[in-house]
Amino acid sequence: MRRAGSGSPGSAGGRGAALVLALALALPAAVSACSCAPAHPQQLLCDAALVIRAKISSEKVVPASDDPLDTHKMIRYEIKQIKMFKGFEKLKDVQYVYTPFDSSLCGVKLEANNKKQYLLTGQILSDGKVLIHLCNYIEPWDDLSLSQKKSLNQRYQMGCGCKITTCYMVPCSITAPNECLWTDWLIERRLYGHQARHYACIKRSDGTCSWYRGGPPPEKDFIDISEP
Repeated sequence: MRRAGSGSPGSAGGRGAALVLALALALPAAVSACSCAPAHPQQLLCDAALVIRAKISSEKVVPASDDPLDTHKMIRYEIKQIKMFKGFEKLKDVQYVYTPFDSSLCGVKLEANNKKQYLLTGQILSDGKVLIHLCNYIEPWDDLSLSQKKSLNQRYQMGCGCKITTCYMVPCSITAPNECLWTDWLIERRLYGHQARHYACIKRSDGTCSWYRGGPPPEKDFIDISEP
């Protein structure tokens, strides 16, 4: 599962209507299908307003707005928050998260059994509601690598000033000092491979960025892939 939404304004009826409008405008690809641009987990976490670990207690289909003419629906997941990694300044505890009911609007289907734990990332709307969808980084907690779990506390945020560029073919090289090349697709023919699961792109003291895995930042690993 994966990526992010947008905000909504003040009045009761206007809030829900604005939520639908925000979804229509902010989500990729119009209404026929959900489409998300590839992004490294670090980038998705940097872009998210909220990052939490949680269990899903229950789910309920609710109207997206108070307008009786509006037929859009949302799924409201009741959650038990275990830990918050990002978003403290806006929310202290999250009880519900919302996602579009329609898969064409990138709605997320989660197991609401109060057992399975998830890493949830999303956006906080102006009325305090938390919006999640498939273009966020949403994964079962047990599917994350140990390196990913450790990076949630601080390491990923240390690299939010870096740019992670997906490398699809050679030649492929960095074009700026604050850039890291994401080469999982080139090497493994899958996006979320070894590099996505075990490395973070961290900014060094000299302003350059480099992949990091618990020890000193590597000098060349994954940095420059070009034809001989």
